[in-house]
Amino acid sequence: MPIREYVPNDDCCPHCLGGFELIQQLSDPPLTECPECGRPCHQVFSGFSVGGSLKSTLSKSNLEAHGFTQYTKKGKGYYEKTAGKGPSAIADGS
Repeated sequence: MPIREYVPNDDCCPHCLGGFELIQQLSDPPLTECPECGRPCHQVFSGFSVGGSLKSTLSKSNLEAHGFTQYTKKGKGYYEKTAGKGPSAIADGS
C-alpha cells in the first residue's frame, strides 16, 4: 500500500501542521480533511527513488540485457545506435 502525503489548506492542528502521511490503498479516495481536526487538506505528490543509479540503469549492457535499443542524437534528425538491436542509424527523412 502506498504512503500518501497531505498538507493543510490553511489553519491546522498539531497533527496536520507541516503535513502528514497516511498509508492508504490505491482504491481509497484522497482525503479532503484532516482526520484529527476536520480542517481542509489536500494530497501532495512527492518524488520516489528507484534502486540503483541512473548511470547503471542506462548502461549499454543493462539496456541490451532487457531488450532495449538506445540511440544518441548526432545531428538534426539523425541518430546513431549506441546499444541494442536495430538499425545502426535512423533519420527523420527530411
